[in-house]
Amino acid sequence: MKRILVVDDEEDVRRVACAFLEDAGYETAEAGNGFEALEVLAKTSCDLVLTDLVMPEKEGAETVMEIRKLYPDVGIIAMSGVVGAEFYLRAARMLGAGASLLKPFTREELVDSVETLLVS
Repeated sequence: MKRILVVDDEEDVRRVACAFLEDAGYETAEAGNGFEALEVLAKTSCDLVLTDLVMPEKEGAETVMEIRKLYPDVGIIAMSGVVGAEFYLRAARMLGAGASLLKPFTREELVDSVETLLVS
């Protein structure tokens, strides 16, 4: 079973994303920021990371770059819902994210993005 790490500083977003993913048959892990995400990845095998881009402490773009460098085989989906999110999402794709999602997203949008990255 594929495992997905959901990284967001908002607990409600993590909870909803994990519920969507678990309903689709994936295992999930959670992290509240980029530092926690890197700790989880060092201890647990994950196939994909879904990460917010605008977070306190460790920004998502920096996290994307570090994950890409340390774990080149892990898929990355960047997500954001801030004003100007398209700019951040485009930058994240340039830094190594394989896909991006604008928040709020639907279950179908999330699962489609995950399945596309995991089969490519």
